Amino acid sequence: MPSKKSARLAALTVAAVCSAASTVALTVPAQADTVAIHDIQGTTRISPYAGKAVTGVAGIVTGVRTYGSSKGFWIQDPNPDADPATSEGVFVFTSSAPKVAVGDSVTVTGTVSEYVPGGTSTGNQSITEITKPTVTVVSSGNAVPAATIVNAKSVPGAYTPAGDTLANNSINALTLQPKKYALDYYESLEGMNVQVSDARVVTATDPYSELWVTVKPHENTSRRGGALYGSYTSQNTGRLQIQSLGATADFPVANVGDKLTGVTSGPLDYNQFGGYTLVASQLGTLKSEGLKRESTKRQKKDELAVATYNVENLDPSDATFEEHAAAIVDNLKSPDIVSLEEIQDDNGATNDGTTAADVTVNKLIDAIVAAGGPTYDWRSIDPVNNADGGEPGGNIRQVFLFNPERVSFTDRAGGDSTTAVGVTTVHGKAQLTASPGRVDPANTAWNNSRKPLAGEFVFRGRTVFVIANHLNSKGGDQGLTAQYQPVVRSSEIQRHQQATLVNAFVKSILDVQKNADVIALGDMNDFEFSGTAQLLESDGALWSAIKSLPKNERYTYDYQGNQQVLDQILVSPSIRCGDFTYDSVHINSEFHDQISDHDPQVLRFEP
Repeated sequence: MPSKKSARLAALTVAAVCSAASTVALTVPAQADTVAIHDIQGTTRISPYAGKAVTGVAGIVTGVRTYGSSKGFWIQDPNPDADPATSEGVFVFTSSAPKVAVGDSVTVTGTVSEYVPGGTSTGNQSITEITKPTVTVVSSGNAVPAATIVNAKSVPGAYTPAGDTLANNSINALTLQPKKYALDYYESLEGMNVQVSDARVVTATDPYSELWVTVKPHENTSRRGGALYGSYTSQNTGRLQIQSLGATADFPVANVGDKLTGVTSGPLDYNQFGGYTLVASQLGTLKSEGLKRESTKRQKKDELAVATYNVENLDPSDATFEEHAAAIVDNLKSPDIVSLEEIQDDNGATNDGTTAADVTVNKLIDAIVAAGGPTYDWRSIDPVNNADGGEPGGNIRQVFLFNPERVSFTDRAGGDSTTAVGVTTVHGKAQLTASPGRVDPANTAWNNSRKPLAGEFVFRGRTVFVIANHLNSKGGDQGLTAQYQPVVRSSEIQRHQQATLVNAFVKSILDVQKNADVIALGDMNDFEFSGTAQLLESDGALWSAIKSLPKNERYTYDYQGNQQVLDQILVSPSIRCGDFTYDSVHINSEFHDQISDHDPQVLRFEP
């Protein structure tokens, strides 16, 4: 899938150019009104003054942002009204570095606008702003309005109201109910000075000096301190993104389970990448809980160990080969078969028609040997240039690594990038027409997406069919804090088609040989409770083995404060009903210094 880092950098680059286009277009009347901030914010997400000129808006400066494309400052009225639905804070967009300081009492004349971070196509909520401002400093050195305390008691348990069906399920025009819904509560504080205290980190610090905390310490807690995402209807309402108004060099470098002790406070913003965000003028003190990377058990002599590992756009120029090798040898204990996802071609993102990945794979194999692991052999099929999605020129694909001292690969000619692998019957047993081969690669379900790689392995005389997958990414789906509720998950359409094809292929094997050992694994880009998983498991052909773990251990990925399952190993009935163990090995997703954004998984069983 495309690099999340590169996608974000691109979005940030165009943010300044697109900010005007992301503002709700409204008619500006000639006459300006003198109003208070709570009047501007109103009781819905869209200001009743949107598009109107206002004059003499009074407030105390609570924060100044001098960086990025959204320069400006926040003001808050020290004399609030009695309505909890109306925010007392607002952002003043200046476009250049503002000439005010925290504690200044100011009046602002300008135009009220609704700015949608990332553009209206994202479905994001808008931020109420005053634009094209004329600012008058009345006095300086005033006390900043006391921060509103955000904690487990103040944040409702229900996440959001259902959107208006007559407005494409938008919640914009609904009257806020901050005591009933978490999204309404956060919206009622938009632009205001807020604080959290002694908050647990639930997503590690990222390269952009951001992290996520929870103000609800007992909400869906994972075994290692995160917040689990277990269903579409039960959201983690205590999640909040933390950024800093100060120097990012001083930003806490945190892992999941660490704590920001003391007070973290600042204006509440709405961010393109995650929604409601506390932009801290005061950061709590980081207390490390000493989270360690996990290691799995080594397979027994008569156990076959099969793993999946997304190595995140690995190409020969990367500096992570030794770390990936150590992870495979030390943390995964050198599995017999490893399905690798996101192996790039031999020159990475250079878009020159190169599709072979021999240099990439052999560099990893050499690093594994240097780390004390086995000399893996490998199989893969080069994709058609730029036909499988991901970073342009990178040509990501799945690759089988296997330890020839423990397991053999059955090579059968005929597999290439465009030929579909089939299933035949030989002496009453299932057999692939090509090994390795690709599953229905010409089907439109795989347009601009990775095609599954199928292969036959033999362990202790028994054939095991393995299908390596990297299904359609979630790119383009609306965020959980979108103005449309329930959110639209547009990427599911293609992913469901893909899951249906994988399920059908597995059933074609089981139709020939009911007791065949079949494993479909990889980055499924969807949850164990999702429609995608249900389609993969249809008619009992497969079962996601991560569901054998306790619920508080079911995650492979950590995104915006939610620990979730994206990577899965699904097994046929013969494996499910036998003796197996499963482990999601947490070495990446919880850590600020991750070498991939995915955790690998290992299945051990006796064929």
